[in-house]
Amino acid sequence: MRILFVTSSRIGDAVLSTGLLDHLLRAHPAAGFTVATGPVAEGVFLRMPRLERLILLEKQRYGRHWLGLWAACAGTVWDLVVDIRASALAYTLPARRRAVMRRRGGHKTAQLAAVLGLDPPPLPVAWTAPADRARALALLPPGPPVLALGPTANWTGKVWPPERFAALARALLAGPLAGARIAVFAGPGAQEQALARPLLAALPEAIDLTGRLTLPEAAACLARAALFVGNDSGLMHLAAATGTPTLGLFGPTPAAEYAPAGRCTATAIARGARMADLDVATVVDAASGLIALDRAA
Repeated sequence: MRILFVTSSRIGDAVLSTGLLDHLLRAHPAAGFTVATGPVAEGVFLRMPRLERLILLEKQRYGRHWLGLWAACAGTVWDLVVDIRASALAYTLPARRRAVMRRRGGHKTAQLAAVLGLDPPPLPVAWTAPADRARALALLPPGPPVLALGPTANWTGKVWPPERFAALARALLAGPLAGARIAVFAGPGAQEQALARPLLAALPEAIDLTGRLTLPEAAACLARAALFVGNDSGLMHLAAATGTPTLGLFGPTPAAEYAPAGRCTATAIARGARMADLDVATVVDAASGLIALDRAA
């Protein structure tokens, strides 16, 4: 059995779609998978079981990237084509069954689950390999718990001020995560480094993991954390997918649609439309509640 899965080019949406893939892996244990995604999200799927081919969609003018994907897939008769990009591609390929995304309300995982008629929605997962977990063990060896912080996002309107991240870390280390180590996460690139730099300066004792990790390595490191707190970002969704208690910080983006989805998650939402409208006390309370919930589980 062969399944084609066309998913988002953005890391966060790609991570959220892994719940559907995990369901399909379990439902069709003999199936092989081809996944089409964007280059930025490639690492989300590199360690996926039974992945036969990973097609990277490089965006081109006038939608020519869709023609390239069609050419790469048209020679196969697919048992199932799942397209969460809501394109016309699925209807132009030889396939025994097609499932195409349609825009709906509710959380993104519920929108995705509706593609296959699933209820409740399957939770996202994070796939890693032994080498990723070995690197994570070397970077975050056994010892005091790890507080993971994600101070970046793909646009500055979603970024909580770095001085508030620092104040949050101090409050948690003086309270429910006494003695914890701090690890700061960010992706590669100048913008990510610039957004993370003020927090690293404010917390010189923090373990700097910014720009040093592949996505599977980041997932393995996040899985070792006691708590992740971060802006609405792909990193936030990846943390939740690992099963780590994850607190997402929201202002201008809708938490009702993009809250982290995982075994132990929560949100802290600004009183206004700006991240500056989210105070430290609100985040400390939410983080403390999430830690208590995880310990009670």
